[in-house]
Amino acid sequence: MKTVLITGASSGFGKEAAKTLSQKGYKLILTSRRRERLEELAASLETPVHIAAFDVQNRQAVKDFYANLPEEFQEIDILINNAGLGIGVEPIEQCSLDDWDTMVATNISGLLYMTHGVSAQMKKRGSGMIINLGSVAGICPYPGGNTYGATKAFVKQFSRNLRLDFHGTGVRVTTIAPGAAETEFSDVRFKGDVDKAKKVYENMDPLTAEDIAETILWVIERPLHVNIDNIDIMPTAQAWGGISIYRGE
Repeated sequence: MKTVLITGASSGFGKEAAKTLSQKGYKLILTSRRRERLEELAASLETPVHIAAFDVQNRQAVKDFYANLPEEFQEIDILINNAGLGIGVEPIEQCSLDDWDTMVATNISGLLYMTHGVSAQMKKRGSGMIINLGSVAGICPYPGGNTYGATKAFVKQFSRNLRLDFHGTGVRVTTIAPGAAETEFSDVRFKGDVDKAKKVYENMDPLTAEDIAETILWVIERPLHVNIDNIDIMPTAQAWGGISIYRGE
């Protein structure tokens, strides 16, 4: 039974991935800042589960997490770096530096800390998989996406570099970059303003957390000689915009 570690597992993509993978017989390690939600989720799953509540931004907390894993969960076959967030859509001069720090610390530093924690064992074993959740915002800029988009561009490039670091070891690396998906993401981005969050998905059929969970499962279950480098996945209702041109007043 393979062991899958999922960060940000208390909601959204992480939660649905946990449900989907449990149904397929994977053993799970679920992390999030919200212990109560993790406990509720773990109680609903069919396979062995270990939960840990901590913030991936905290380097020492990540080290302690790995150091204190129960013996039966110490060999991690798959890491899903799902923890991440966007905060605000203001133009640069109106942005909060605290919000920027939070996005960088979670979307970049947290991903680095979690990845570093499994890299040695996977390389030594000659097998494993790392799936990083990016965003189409890392490829296509949009107004107000300044720092969030930049952090997700980092995720994609870091994944590419990981592929080279693991080249020849049997360890696989994938980036999954979703577009508009209706989860708690917009609730967080608009700091609890539910009306604003709902408008993001108004009059369209967005992706769901289940869509991304099914994509994660598909990536995991490819044959060992197959590495899915990158998946950009958007709802049919969403497409790339054109280049912006300012023509004066």
